[in-house]
Amino acid sequence: MMHADPTDPALASRKMSERFRGYLPVVVDVETGGFDWNRHALLEIAVVPIDLDGDGRYVCGATTGVHVMPAPGTEIDPKSLEVTGIDIDHPFRDAKQEREALDAVFAPVREAVRRHGCQRAILVGHNAHFDLNFLNAAVARSGHKRNPFHPFSVFDTVTLAGLAYGQTVLARAVQAAGYYWNSEDAHSAVYDAEQTARLFCKIANSWPQMRPASQF
Repeated sequence: MMHADPTDPALASRKMSERFRGYLPVVVDVETGGFDWNRHALLEIAVVPIDLDGDGRYVCGATTGVHVMPAPGTEIDPKSLEVTGIDIDHPFRDAKQEREALDAVFAPVREAVRRHGCQRAILVGHNAHFDLNFLNAAVARSGHKRNPFHPFSVFDTVTLAGLAYGQTVLARAVQAAGYYWNSEDAHSAVYDAEQTARLFCKIANSWPQMRPASQF
């Protein structure tokens, strides 16, 4: 298999819609009340669409994050709050009902999908199916009809970082990529999503761009 020169202007000018089968990579991170997406509450969600700079390289788009009120009938394991540091009753938390929270993060994702001419978004995450399962559970609970994400396909930075750096823990992978990791800010949906997005862009930009097979 031939790899094309990643500095080729023809490759750099390729639109996002031509790179991932028409999907737009969007990094998602969730903070939750436990590990069971059918039982435990969604507490935070953040999204970072992946964009392109003028040279056709992947860059992080604007972050959107929201705190979420536990949906009726969902549970919270106190041990999970010890890890995340989330204070459900904090007066400045400004949490939204689950349906409203989904609207808040889906709107910029749909805008980015339209702007890049993609058909839908594909979730990028660190242990991505964990995030996707909680997202899909919230969509099902709220009856949301405009989920922009592919229902089961993902890009997982655990696999990508394991291949690129021999690291699968997010903090270690981010540091192996040459970035600073602040453990005090970790386990916030916004912080973890932004660090995962930087990691994804670093690895993806290091991978040789390829022409479609028909051009070889």
